[in-house]
Formats: sequence, structure tokens, C-alpha cells
Amino acid sequence: MQVFVTGATGWVGSAIVRELIEAGHQVLGLARSAERAAELVASGARPLLGSLEDIECLHRGASDADAVIHTAFNHDWSRFAENCAVERRAIETIGRTLQGSERRLLVTSGVALLAPGRVATEEDVAPAVSATFPRAAEAVMAEIAANGGHAIAVRLAPSVHGLGDHGFVPRLAAIARDKGVSAFIGEGLNRWPAVHRLDAARLYRLAIEKGAEGPVHAIAEEGVTFRDIAETIGRRLNLPVVSRTPGEAAAHFGWLAPFVGVDAPASSERSRKLLNWAPEQPGLLADLDQPGYFRI
Repeated sequence: MQVFVTGATGWVGSAIVRELIEAGHQVLGLARSAERAAELVASGARPLLGSLEDIECLHRGASDADAVIHTAFNHDWSRFAENCAVERRAIETIGRTLQGSERRLLVTSGVALLAPGRVATEEDVAPAVSATFPRAAEAVMAEIAANGGHAIAVRLAPSVHGLGDHGFVPRLAAIARDKGVSAFIGEGLNRWPAVHRLDAARLYRLAIEKGAEGPVHAIAEEGVTFRDIAETIGRRLNLPVVSRTPGEAAAHFGWLAPFVGVDAPASSERSRKLLNWAPEQPGLLADLDQPGYFRI
């Protein structure tokens, strides 16, 4: 199977590329630069120079593919709404290219805002697109499916961990270094689901191979308390661990404060049964406890 992957050199995308190639698939990966293209060649994939803004490039990439996996997103939070609009146009372009065929599009989404305060499942619907939530990945996917396309959402945990991680948890570690303490909010009992990047990559492959109906959840751990995360960071960085009140959260965590305080446990029970997927990699806390996880 030939699979076109956007975000092919990213944290999740690069793991998917390796997983697909090891399983015998051919990969065409979107690359923004010659340097990134060289990384894809070294991994055994073919590069396609371009970006999410390059509509014609996306059309070419999807045209000859048996399936498309979309993982690319610009995480510049100062331009979040603009980046969401770019992603929307990119998914629409790929969807139109695959229209009228049995070829599948996997669109990357998340679980954090599905059902705050209770365990989210695959049956939960993504928040409606609005000014406060402009990311439209699942909304566009639904439009493609309604028009006869085959698009499903792969929902990732807030923490997709592994050595080399540069996501939310390393940012928390950077804040801890800067402030001199590792903090949580209130009692720190709010929960974050988690998955190792290699386990997530295998779920993407299985979803393509098995022709899964979605959405599917790449969730290995239903919910790790934020206090446990903060305590592990504090122990590894040799920093005290403290509680911050909700009123102090913004000053301490900055733009990350709303994410730090969310209680977003999520289940992957349906996805495990559907895809015969069982996580094999270390859990979040065990991973964070490795020497070098927070290496600068």
C-alpha cells in the first residue's frame, strides 16, 4: 500500500512513517525543506517538498496514494486560528482528491476537550467549531464522510510521550526550571490520558490496514493525575513540588494553564477491540522517570 503522510518528519508522523515501512508499505512524506526531505529518504520514504499551504502539492501527494494519514499542524499558538484555517483547507483538498474512491483518509484530532470531567469514549462528538475552538479537523472529516468519502479521526492523548518528546510535558519541565518549582493546580487530581508515540503509530497503521470506522482513540492510559506528573518532574529535576490555586495558575503556567487544569480522562476500549491494538510501550510516569527525558 502506498501511503501519503503529512507531518511525516514530526513527532508522531515520523514514528508512523517508520511503522508503515517496517510493515512493508511504501510512504510518500510531505517535507517542508530539503533537510527534512533528506530525513525521509534516510528512513526509506519518498519525500514530497511542500507544505499545508501548498494546495497543488497536497493534491499531487494524495492523487496516487492508496491512503492518506494527516498529522501535520503548525503549533504556533500565537496564530492558532490562522493555523486551524490552513489545516481546514488542507484536509478539504485531500478529501476532494480521494472523493469517489475507497481510499481512506485518517485525520489527527485529540481527546482533551471531548468530555471534561468524565471519561470520554469514541462515541463522544468533537466540540463544535467556534471562535473559541476554531480547529475544524473532525468537522471537515464529517463533511467528507457525508459526501461518500472514507475519512476517520484518530484522536491522540494530550501527552504523546517518548524519548525526544517536545510536547506538553517537556514544556511543563521548562516552566518548572524557570520557576524553581514543579507545580500542579489545587489537589492535582485532574487526569491526563497518555500514549507512547510508538504505540500511537501502530494504531494508525492498523486503522489503515483494517479499514476501521472511526473515530479511534490512541489512548494507552485512561488518566494519569497531574499531581503524579508534577511530582515525577520535580523528582527528576530535583525541584520542590507545590500546589498553585486556580487564581495563580495563569501567572505560573502562562498560556498552558487551561491545559494544566483540564480533567480529561479518555477510554480506548472500543478502539482496542476494533483494531486488536494493545499498547506495549512504557507508561507515561515510567517514561518520564528515565534519565535524560528532560535533557536540554
